[in-house]
Amino acid sequence: MSGSTELGSALRAWRDRTAPAEVGLPSGGVRRAAGLRREELSQLASLSVDYIVRLEQGRATSPSPQVLSSLARALRLSDAEREHLYVLAGQPVPGPGHVSQVIPPGVRRLIDQLDGAPLSVNDAAWNVVLWNPLWAALLGDPTQLSERERNPIWRHFVGPAYSIRQSPEHGARFEAAMITDLRAARARYPADAGLLSLVEDLRGASADFARQWDAGVVGEHVSNHKTVLHPAVGPLVLDCDVLAVPGSDLRIVVYTAAAGSEDADRLRLLGTIGTQVLGPVSAGPPGAR
Repeated sequence: MSGSTELGSALRAWRDRTAPAEVGLPSGGVRRAAGLRREELSQLASLSVDYIVRLEQGRATSPSPQVLSSLARALRLSDAEREHLYVLAGQPVPGPGHVSQVIPPGVRRLIDQLDGAPLSVNDAAWNVVLWNPLWAALLGDPTQLSERERNPIWRHFVGPAYSIRQSPEHGARFEAAMITDLRAARARYPADAGLLSLVEDLRGASADFARQWDAGVVGEHVSNHKTVLHPAVGPLVLDCDVLAVPGSDLRIVVYTAAAGSEDADRLRLLGTIGTQVLGPVSAGPPGAR
């Protein structure tokens, strides 16, 4: 059996064993199998259905490390299964010298349970590797964006921008903290090609980023107030906090509203509306993470 055929068989087996409820999807309706549909895996991994079909049929023979990482997260593979996935695809298994996008089970459970707060999970390079439905409803469905365009540092300095406003002081703190994180990540993972490419592309695409990077700005994350300009529910004034995952480079970004406030009511309404109004991205003033 060829490697591509083995890869397709493994993907089908992992998809068939994954119940929708395990990954935060509704499990109602008529289903011919208990596992995920291809359309659902496509949504979770941000890949086209056609590409999923070609992978499972052995017709897509060279999936990139980014694709494999997305599939491993969507299917919630164990460390051993994730390593096997890379071996079947003929790709080197990410080692300790590369930015990890593995999400511990406890973090996944936390995300599944905090469905009332928009949140995302970011790796050491601030690539968005996971988000909940309310985050997509608040800031736009990112599934139609490239991995680079999902990165909040890239979106802040290059675009497409989020529809968010914050004070110049908070904006400057945000930039300093994110540049500090990138510099620390580059020192920690000097062999990670994706991270090195991100920094160089940012320097080439944004004179402001290049100026601050070369100046050696230093900052740290603080609780921030941001106004999200949503086309359906109106402006929401939210607190934005960055939570570190112990023993990991992962960061969880959480938006919350004061209890009993109009913003909290709008956030609940947004959970009902979902992404049907906002679409894939929202353009507006930069400054979101």
